[in-house]
This record gives sequence, C-alpha cells and structure tokens, in this order.
Amino acid sequence: MIAVALALVAALAYGLSDFAGGASSRRASALGVIAITYPVSLVVSLLVAPFVGGGPTAASLGWGAVSGIAGGIAIWWFYLALASGPMSVVSPLTAILVAGIPVLVGISLGERPGLLSYVGIVVAVVAVALVSRESDETVVGSEHPRFTVKVAWLTVGSGIAFALSFITLGQIDEGTGLWGLVASRLTATLVVWSVIAVVWRKVVWPTRDMVPILLGIGTLDVLANGALIFAYQQGMLSLVSVVAALYPAATVLLAMIVLGERVGRLRLVGMIAAGVAVALISVAA
Repeated sequence: MIAVALALVAALAYGLSDFAGGASSRRASALGVIAITYPVSLVVSLLVAPFVGGGPTAASLGWGAVSGIAGGIAIWWFYLALASGPMSVVSPLTAILVAGIPVLVGISLGERPGLLSYVGIVVAVVAVALVSRESDETVVGSEHPRFTVKVAWLTVGSGIAFALSFITLGQIDEGTGLWGLVASRLTATLVVWSVIAVVWRKVVWPTRDMVPILLGIGTLDVLANGALIFAYQQGMLSLVSVVAALYPAATVLLAMIVLGERVGRLRLVGMIAAGVAVALISVAA
C-alpha cells in the first residue's frame, strides 16, 4: 500500500510537471525548456540528497546514470516523433510501452501479482492509452502527418527508452537515498545538452519571466523521481511502474481544472479507468 501511495505521488508530480512544461513549451521549444529544467533538477537533488539519508554506492550511481541516459534519449526521440508524426498515434503508443514493458520485465524477474493486480494492470494500460490520445484537432494544417517508418522507430524507441529509465530506477538499492537520482539527473543533463550543441540554432529559449515556473518544474522532477525510487524499494516493479505511468491522467485533470479544457469521451473513459486501476491495485497490494 505504501508503494502504491508513493507511485501515485510520483504520477501526480510527473503530471503536474508535464502540465507546466507543456504550458512553457508554448512560449519556448520543448528542448529549450528541458535544457533549463534538467540542470535545475540536478541542483535540487544535490541539495536535498544529504538530508534524505543514505549514502552513494557504485551500483546506485551506475543504475541512476543509466536511467538518466535512457531518459534523456527518450525525451529527445519522443519530441522528434511528435514533431514529424501524428500525435494521436505517437503519444498513446509511447504511453503503452512505458506502462507495459516494466510489467513484463517485472514478471520475467519472478514477480507474481495477484489476480486483482493483473486486472488492474490491464485496466491501467488501457487507461494510459486513452488518456494520452491526442485528438485530430491538435494537428495543424490541412494534411495530417503520416506515421512513417521513421516516426514508428522514433516512437517505439522513445517508449522503450522511457521504460528502461523506469526499470533502472527500480534497481537502485534501498539505503542509498537520492544519490542514484543525482547521477540520473547528471547524465540526463549531459545527453540533452549534447543534443542542443548539434541543433543550437533551432532551440527557442525560455524568457526570464519563465524562470519561476522552470524552477518549479525542476523541483517537481526531483519529487516525482524520488518518490518513484522509494516506491520501487517498497513494492513490485510491475505494479509501481504501471501506477506511475498513469501520470497523463493528472495532466489532463489539471488542464480541465486550470485551463477549462473540454475532455472527449475517450479521455473521460480513460480517466475513469485510471481510477479503477489504482483502486484494484491498491486493494490487491
């Protein structure tokens, strides 16, 4: 039950961070936003880690570093896929991979959730796909982008990389605090800035008045990933990952409340399914 609660905290923090990041990306490019928020999360994690307790080990730093590399590559490929392909396909397909792959890995490693948990996992994967689905209204222009072979590879690659980031965070040993997260944010920052060095002229940078929200996004990133690490240490990889992967529901809920956005039937069904999934997994846990 503690693991599910921590996973929900992670999902809410991820969702709030994505909501704020999405709002910021309307005034700056997504790459420009994470170019600032990733270093912020590195600094915040460095400041917080000594007070959380635990000490770094070679294994925790190694797993954290791999997680950061995977996450940095994932966000890069994901934005490339969104930029050149149909959002209504790219977003839910990526979300399904992020939710489903850790479940399969957890089961292959010997985890055996109960029957209710399995039902909750299935419902959660469906919920993630529905909530993440973008409507055709988000596509600009008279011709819809095609789901080409290149876009398909970028989409699948980003989903696998995001899932790998989750899975490797789950390997960080208990008692090592947030030092694995420090390593993760360091390598993620290096990956993102390496990409920026290549596409420097295409980056639209945030303005000074956006600094407060960027600081908030970086802090939420630490809260989300920190809660996820501790959730993994208390529960199964398969269950924690699928609950954390429900974060798009939090983003949609915030868009409804703050921006007054209307939610289509499919997304509404997805929101309801997300609640049912959490209930089933919580009871089973």
